[in-house]
Amino acid sequence: MSNELKGQMKTMKAWIQDKYGSPDILELKERDLPTGNDDHVLVRIHAACLNPYDWHILRGDPYLVRMVVKGLRKPRQAFIPGADMAGVVESVGSAVTRFRPGDEVYGEVDAGCFAEYVSAREERIALKPTNLTFEQASGVPMAAMTALQGLRNVGRIDEGHNVLINGAGGGIGTFAVQIAKTFGAEVTGVCSAAKVDLVRSIGADHVIDYAEEDFSRGGQRYDLLLDMVSNHSLSASRRALTSKGILVIVGGVGGGRLLGPGARVLRGVLLSPFVSQRIKTFVCKPSKDDLEFLKELIEAGKVTPVIDRTYPLSEVPEAIRYLEEGHAQGKVVISVA
Repeated sequence: MSNELKGQMKTMKAWIQDKYGSPDILELKERDLPTGNDDHVLVRIHAACLNPYDWHILRGDPYLVRMVVKGLRKPRQAFIPGADMAGVVESVGSAVTRFRPGDEVYGEVDAGCFAEYVSAREERIALKPTNLTFEQASGVPMAAMTALQGLRNVGRIDEGHNVLINGAGGGIGTFAVQIAKTFGAEVTGVCSAAKVDLVRSIGADHVIDYAEEDFSRGGQRYDLLLDMVSNHSLSASRRALTSKGILVIVGGVGGGRLLGPGARVLRGVLLSPFVSQRIKTFVCKPSKDDLEFLKELIEAGKVTPVIDRTYPLSEVPEAIRYLEEGHAQGKVVISVA
């Protein structure tokens, strides 16, 4: 830990989770400023952003989350939730070379963003896109990197590919539509009727209202299906693919309390070696290179975050409840400073 970080004696407001449950279990408390190692940067948070990841961690649902991430019966220790943020560098560790106090940054950390300050590894953040507000920038990291890695790294998207985004109106989906277009793909977005105009406005070539049409029963076949919803069986999803198409499962609902959508993922992984199509999943890996790549796309006007609502730091539980309802168009943001 650097002397500069050690020297910080302020306190901050932060939401604390020490058990699993509804948003009501969160407590807003005063805490010492976080400290980090020599490769850490202390950031004064201006805005944070919610992800489905946050409420899965909050509720410990499915149980797979508890076993892998935080502890089976309760979190192993109290912690500050929240993974995405944008803010201003307050101080830097002695080994930090990419940032200095006053820099405007954004990024994804493991936890700690539902607070006024966070300590982040240098490799987990990047300079904020200059044409975004802090609120807009906070909505980018986890969702946009998931969309980018799912399309490019896992789905092997290429120019001319016919791509379907299932869940196109959500946080990841709104980025996926725009990013797929930058790769020269023809994009079909699937969403609710309330989000059709939004999905069309961000560049989708075709938009399907899932209540009116089942994409798996139409005549169109897709080279790549990026699925954030998992509301179709594997056989139905495969029916929508070309013979060599790729299904990338990002998340979804259902599947039971133990594995949740992981049950469908597991079935897909086991099936994949026996069919001509490829069924894949992945865990998004925070990357400064991807944040910098996204920064270039955003500053070039090719990608724009879609923000549904903004809540103050004092209303994080209310924001989580709204996100859980599943109706958000784009991202739900917490304004901190």
